[in-house]
Amino acid sequence: MTKHVATCSCGQLRATCEGEPVRVSVCHCLECQKRTGSTYGAQARWPADRVAMSGDATVFVRVADSGNKARFYFCPLCGSTVWYQLEHYQDVIAIPVGAFADPGFPAPKFSVYEARSHAWVSVPPDVERRE
Repeated sequence: MTKHVATCSCGQLRATCEGEPVRVSVCHCLECQKRTGSTYGAQARWPADRVAMSGDATVFVRVADSGNKARFYFCPLCGSTVWYQLEHYQDVIAIPVGAFADPGFPAPKFSVYEARSHAWVSVPPDVERRE
């Protein structure tokens, strides 16, 4: 079975994912822009029972526009976010695509919050768009 390993910048915190992601998406919301320091966040999701975490993590909890909570797990040494969970989707783990450091990683199939996208950002043309 395929394994994908995501790590923080210093390698102390990691998530090992079995199989292929159930969803790969990009999010243009302002909070993802702030979290990543980029113009959008790219993330892949796996069923929680197919992800094994190791290392020490610090948790940051953010309340979304919807009122739901998101828990971001990051390395206390280098500050890289390695995974997060949404309060209403406890059975799913989301991992920033960049944490895999794999240019061959599957492309996104969904793009959300495009109304907040920077005008010069483009995504693959076959991506499903959702607000």
